[in-house]
Amino acid sequence: MQDFANLLDRLVYTPQRNGKIRLIADYLRSADDPDRGYALAALCSAMKLPNVSYSAIRDMIHERTDEVLFRMSYDYVGDFAETTSLLWPAQPRNSPPPPLTEVVDTLAAMTRAEAAQQVAIWLDVLDVNGRYALIKLLTGGLRVGVSARLAKVAFAQAFDVTPEEVEEIWHAMEPPYTPLFDWATGKAERPNLDALPVFRPFMLANPLEEKEIDFADYVAEWKWDGIRVQVVRVGGETRLFSRTGDDIGGSFPDILAAFEKDGIVDGELLVRDKEGGPAPFNHLQQRLMQVGAALILTLA
Repeated sequence: MQDFANLLDRLVYTPQRNGKIRLIADYLRSADDPDRGYALAALCSAMKLPNVSYSAIRDMIHERTDEVLFRMSYDYVGDFAETTSLLWPAQPRNSPPPPLTEVVDTLAAMTRAEAAQQVAIWLDVLDVNGRYALIKLLTGGLRVGVSARLAKVAFAQAFDVTPEEVEEIWHAMEPPYTPLFDWATGKAERPNLDALPVFRPFMLANPLEEKEIDFADYVAEWKWDGIRVQVVRVGGETRLFSRTGDDIGGSFPDILAAFEKDGIVDGELLVRDKEGGPAPFNHLQQRLMQVGAALILTLA
């Protein structure tokens, strides 16, 4: 946990993209399994620890410090996790800081009440950076300037594989991604994904370097004002992915239900108006937030 906390602290103070990639890659190479897998999941916002809520941690800090002082400090600092980690009155304990895996496994087996008591013990033994990292891990949203894509690029650099290979395997894995690390470090063969509906990296548009082109060598098509998606159906399971590989099937259950044959379709997802033509793009954005509009898929 302390190593993960130190990584987050350094990421906060490293604004350069390449610097962040280097820090993450160094951590992934040096950390133990499955700690590094859970850390990678946290950086990609793929960690779910529902047993301890923001309100529970707020109640803990209110029990240990003056509530008015906390509100004033929070107003000044502007971040709940940072304010709490700074004001938390640590109690000397004989136990060492917990490994990240211990935090995940312990909380998964506890009730909410038990988890809150355990978190208080951990906050006592951790330093300021460790408390900050633990609270961010529990409440979600690390906010260290790292996207899921950047973390995957860092993984690729750490183990000398391509980001596209990582992207393909990623969506078939669950934290702590042990098969992914085993493959990347040479401990095991590449996972077989033939029977799984996983994301395949898109072939994206690139600028033409030539000043003149022969249109006999190219095929042109309409550019619709929608979102690039990929529909994958394998073994009776269908998933819908965005351009960045996010699973957005929950927003479009009608698309999933309509796709009845195994295969992969790369296309543009559009909203259709009452006359059958394309509707304004903001209608599609609304659909991403709530299910309700009729949609069509134009195949590439």
